[in-house]
Amino acid sequence: MSVECAIQNAAKTVGEGPHWDDVTNTLLYVDIYENAIHRYDPDSDGTVGFVVPAKKGGLIAGVGRCLVHLDWDSKKVTKLHEVDHGLQTRFNDGKCDPQGRIWAGTMGPPKPDIPSMKKIGSLYCLDLDGSLRTVIQEVGISNGLAWSEDGKTMYYIDSTPRQMYRFDFDGSTGKIGNKTVFIDNSGKSMPEFGLPDGMTLDTEGNAWVANFFSRKVVKYSTKTGEPMQSVEFPATRITSCCFGGKGLDELYVTTSAYEATEEEMKEFPLSGSLFRVKGLGVKGFPANVYEGSLTVQ
Repeated sequence: MSVECAIQNAAKTVGEGPHWDDVTNTLLYVDIYENAIHRYDPDSDGTVGFVVPAKKGGLIAGVGRCLVHLDWDSKKVTKLHEVDHGLQTRFNDGKCDPQGRIWAGTMGPPKPDIPSMKKIGSLYCLDLDGSLRTVIQEVGISNGLAWSEDGKTMYYIDSTPRQMYRFDFDGSTGKIGNKTVFIDNSGKSMPEFGLPDGMTLDTEGNAWVANFFSRKVVKYSTKTGEPMQSVEFPATRITSCCFGGKGLDELYVTTSAYEATEEEMKEFPLSGSLFRVKGLGVKGFPANVYEGSLTVQ
């Protein structure tokens, strides 16, 4: 196994939301507080400002409290929905389920600190008809999402209580139920376990979870919830991960430099970089895209 820096200081603030586009063999990711979307081509020497592709064309992105459609060629941005009216929230992480719906969640200000922040975020689902529905409320920091290969289970992370949840998932309706706590890091050492953040699944069914503040991506068994393997990085603020590369056998990992102290940046100058891990011996699934309507509701 090897860890390499794919793009040094790829994000000025918080690198997040990696999505491997297997049509173009490029990696999409965002820089949250720079309001920027980037596309990285591993076969070229740099990035192109450019998170979830839409089958009918363009991209769907979470911008502030809005879900928008971006036509990259014309640079036209169309607001599809606005959420959390009157609240100081923003969209954080989001992904598509196997049927092509978008699931995306919001978070409020992490003040006075993450454990005691107000839970004013929600998890939303953008259905195939273009309508938006609220699925979960009273969320702290809405984060990682993933679905099992058989499509019967959804995994979801709220970073504030440091927990990952497992739900029964009905792909035909997009409904979830029978919530259980799958991974619980509450009360555990922050440097060792951190805050669970973004995640992805490999084809063996195991969960790879980015752990903010811990320098690690940890592989968990989805059968037992126990850690199986960890990969360390020269950065502490690990935000998310996804499998990519032409064989989907490389793990791309985003990190953050946002609010890192001067002392931290001296110790970890690659904070905010995009990393690539090779030789893990596992592969991921092709990322799902949005299959639904782009009509403004």
